[in-house]
Amino acid sequence: MLRGLHFQTAPSAQGKLVRCARGAILDVAVDIRQGSPTFGQHVTAELTADNWSQLWVPAGFAHGYVTLEANTEVLYKVTAYYDPSCDRGIAWNDPGLGIDWRVDPADIMVSAKDERHPRLADAPPAFVYAN
Repeated sequence: MLRGLHFQTAPSAQGKLVRCARGAILDVAVDIRQGSPTFGQHVTAELTADNWSQLWVPAGFAHGYVTLEANTEVLYKVTAYYDPSCDRGIAWNDPGLGIDWRVDPADIMVSAKDERHPRLADAPPAFVYAN
């Protein structure tokens, strides 16, 4: 199962602290701050119940993950409540991002919502980099 690249805009932008309580995931964060020197670049981390690693995803980054094992559980701590009016996303399979999800695309299951998100180049700017 793949959870697509999501984020929330202001006034409900979220930072997220993510960890895996059971199983394993490949966690992905993409810089979507216009003007950032790392705009459109991503980082990945394998989070497992065994390694207890966590990933901090600040506001201004889109976040997604793919499960690497069956019966995986993922926990988030967030800096703002879920706000459906601020919920946005970008395409998980945007070729411009070059994300290697480490899973055969034919085996990936995504929600209908995640299938509808635009590519980063086609999405309206949501965050601006401030140096």
